[in-house]
Amino acid sequence: MTSHTPADTFPRQYARTLRYTVGAPRSFSVASDGSRVVFLRSRSGSDRANLLWTLDTATGEERIAADPAVLLGGGEEDLSPAEKARRERSREGSAGIVGYALDGAGTLAAFALSGRLFTADLVAGTTTELPAEGPLLDPRLSPDGTFVAYANTAGELRLTRTDSTADWAFAEPDGPNVTWGQAEFIAQEEMDRDRGFWWSPDSDRLLVERADDSPVRRWWIADPANPGSEPAEIAYPAAGTADAEVGLWVLGLDGTRVEVDWDRAAFPYLARVHWSKGGVPLLLVQARDQRSQRILGVDVETGVTEVLHEEHDDAWLELFPGVPAWTPDGKLVRISDIEEVREAPQQGGDGPREGVRALVIGDQAVTGADLHLRSVLAVTADEVFFTASGGAGETDPEPGWIAVGRIGHDGKRLGWEAANGRPFTSVTSAVHAAGITVRATAEPDLPGTLVQVARDLPEGVVVDDIATIESYAETPVITARPVFRYAGERRIPAAVFLPTGYDRERDGLLPVLMDPYGGPHGQRVVQAHNPHLNSQWFADQGFAVIVADGRGTPGRGPAWEKSIAFDFAGATLDDQVDALHALAGEFPLDLGRVAIRGWSYGGYLSALAVLRRPDVFHAAVAGAPVTDWELYDTHYTERYLGHPAERPEVYAANSLSGYAAGLERPLMIIHGLADDNVVAAHTLRLSSALLAAGRPHTVLPLSGVTHMTPQEEVAENLLLLQVDFVRKSLGI
Repeated sequence: MTSHTPADTFPRQYARTLRYTVGAPRSFSVASDGSRVVFLRSRSGSDRANLLWTLDTATGEERIAADPAVLLGGGEEDLSPAEKARRERSREGSAGIVGYALDGAGTLAAFALSGRLFTADLVAGTTTELPAEGPLLDPRLSPDGTFVAYANTAGELRLTRTDSTADWAFAEPDGPNVTWGQAEFIAQEEMDRDRGFWWSPDSDRLLVERADDSPVRRWWIADPANPGSEPAEIAYPAAGTADAEVGLWVLGLDGTRVEVDWDRAAFPYLARVHWSKGGVPLLLVQARDQRSQRILGVDVETGVTEVLHEEHDDAWLELFPGVPAWTPDGKLVRISDIEEVREAPQQGGDGPREGVRALVIGDQAVTGADLHLRSVLAVTADEVFFTASGGAGETDPEPGWIAVGRIGHDGKRLGWEAANGRPFTSVTSAVHAAGITVRATAEPDLPGTLVQVARDLPEGVVVDDIATIESYAETPVITARPVFRYAGERRIPAAVFLPTGYDRERDGLLPVLMDPYGGPHGQRVVQAHNPHLNSQWFADQGFAVIVADGRGTPGRGPAWEKSIAFDFAGATLDDQVDALHALAGEFPLDLGRVAIRGWSYGGYLSALAVLRRPDVFHAAVAGAPVTDWELYDTHYTERYLGHPAERPEVYAANSLSGYAAGLERPLMIIHGLADDNVVAAHTLRLSSALLAAGRPHTVLPLSGVTHMTPQEEVAENLLLLQVDFVRKSLGI
């Protein structure tokens, strides 16, 4: 890690380094023969432009494979609006090379830079610009390295030969709102699917998404600070309204075109696509209410699909990275929430569970109640590599660890990929191929992440670390000191932060700042250092800060996550209150001075707290809050609250405007006016309801700011303004 600028304050450093991610290695891949690891990293912790790098697994030597500064001749990047929107969906704040794809051997990489197409020969160390009709999106090499397929802003899917001899339109839009080869908005934002086309293992055809967003309602995002600018039009599928129409085609290089046929009326969501040598292409399709889904096998000659597996859940069905997939010998691999699995010791580390999130190979659940599966990293001929949290045979581990595990197809061989001799850390990312595992891990007492490259050993329990990939990220100017606890009868995972140098006898009770996300897919209590720096900084301003992951957050089992079905406003808020009161028995908390702050779902939860529980919370800062769930998107909102036409009472009970008359405490609402995820209308509607009820409040509009707030000065000053508001509101 690199040193920081001497004049840095934490807010400025935190903003400038994109939360200390700049300069850290990321986006790892392994060549098919295990000879090299490919990754992205910028030159320093203050340079946002990523370069493409390789690491030789035999020698540990790192080498630059592609340098944006050289390829652009020192010029600035020119990003299209479509690429900017794509990066907003993926929460991508860096520059330079932000993604790449390899051929099957891992000897050639393709990437987009400033809307242009490049390849890098990872063996020879050379780069080539290929002809392309850009600005382009998501270039991907055929497994044999002969072609690059890419989408562009004109809605086309195009092919170019890697020998630079030809470039042509492979699929062209047949309507004004049609795109080929691009994931639609809802897939990128909520399904964690950013791909729109997939090569066959034999490089002779592709599965290609055709999306038509003509049915989707149009919204316009204006810039009030610049009234002469034209509003941006976006197709936004709000809850209860139409989604894009999505289909899938098999397009052959020989000119054949076959439409894939499935019951799109009953299962309109194309959530996952997998195509490997293990079997026919796999599709995971979901019903609109996400309570039913099917895994389908595709006949690429006819487009006919076969139902291989079907699931139903009265709450909803989660999507997981890496599945469904095939084993090389044709067994289906999936992660499922099941009630009964093979016998396994139940651990008490994170409270009782109802149901288990298990790894299933074929028809056999090969993990039990001691594990909570999170993702599948790789499927080899003998084993499955996965990430999981849970007991894992340990006695009461602290909350917030995630580990890389491996298990045989028969379920008999189970081991952990230890980092620094410690299997139970927080894995931030990991990949596995060709007997090589690359894992980035974090620990609470060490800044940043440790990226280790390991070679498999025969027993599959211990790994042999052969290299460490250096991080150039800056060292934080402060040190986080989380204290982890399970709070209350429900054993709510929590992290507590006290001011650096705090002395109870000298300093007495502290005002409290609750700092939650508190909602789906947002685990904040993790065994790591850097994710807690923001909370520690707030603590160093004179607060006891509490981060609590109540019901609805991931990592605790299906029942924990799904207990919020049709009720955001109940369980998530109750658990913040319960965690606060439980921790007051151990920590120096002044329950007469309690504030709460959060962003996105955390912003919703913060505003909800002062509206519904003013007896507990005395001030709130709500950043980019969802205030009216009918204004949020289909796939997310309907998963948890149902369809607004069928459950209007649920939407009314969980939206904030109906509680406006109950505001008794100071409330600051912050919102970026360029936010196309949680649009500014959420804040404006709540503000109007509060004004109509005669309730004073503060609104801080941020001109030109999106949901990510990437601007350095804005991000820094937001922290300072929040502290000032909370201090004044609590009478400090």
